[in-house]
Amino acid sequence: MSVITASADTDTASELITAMAALPAGHPSRSELRDRAIEAWLPLARHLAQRYAGRGEPADDLFQVAVVGLIKAVDRWEADRGVDFAGYAIPTIVGEIKRHFRDRTWSVRVPRRLQEMRLAITAANASLSHQLGRAATVADIAAHLNVTEEEVLEGLEGARAYNATSLSTPVSADGTTELGDTLGGEDREFDAVEFRVALGPALATLDEREQRIVHLRFYGNLTQTQIAEQVGISQMHVSRLLTRALAKLRGHLGEAA
Repeated sequence: MSVITASADTDTASELITAMAALPAGHPSRSELRDRAIEAWLPLARHLAQRYAGRGEPADDLFQVAVVGLIKAVDRWEADRGVDFAGYAIPTIVGEIKRHFRDRTWSVRVPRRLQEMRLAITAANASLSHQLGRAATVADIAAHLNVTEEEVLEGLEGARAYNATSLSTPVSADGTTELGDTLGGEDREFDAVEFRVALGPALATLDEREQRIVHLRFYGNLTQTQIAEQVGISQMHVSRLLTRALAKLRGHLGEAA
């Protein structure tokens, strides 16, 4: 069998797993045969793990995941199903490795459907690029997967969560500026903009004299006495009008909120 390295005796490995499967559960020899079968098939697990190397996961971790898949295959394989052990073990081990990438290596947790969509898009892109002789478009991938273009775009967006960049990553040539230094802080001007947008309709509810007094007081920074001189009324009257105008504004803004 080509996927088994030369260090493994394929015949012995096959004989061990067959002999183990032939014994009923609880047989005193079954546990020993199981351990020997797992050890004999370890080269297969290592070979499959190496196929997924270079994707951001340590090789030792991938091998351990592959071994878990191998153990599942050894425990679940049934000789009378008509499938040889290698034919059953390979998809079982590969499935375990793929689940590891899907569930453990995302920097930001995203819904399972987006994780699966990312894997499907990656496989479709590779297949279509080979078939078409060019880079596959979103429309090509959508048609190939029988999904909408929006779903493909959503999967591509979700793929950005696969890897994260540390805030300590240098972003300047001299290394003195880190990514975290470029993040903006809370900008209170956004609150001011929102307030101004709401204030416009509120001011429109005031009569012309009230609008002028509010403008002179809060935009012109004039005192009530200075406003009285400009408008031609008493300071007391300015105070009453200003109080009434502010009450109108507060009431209007309260309704808008």
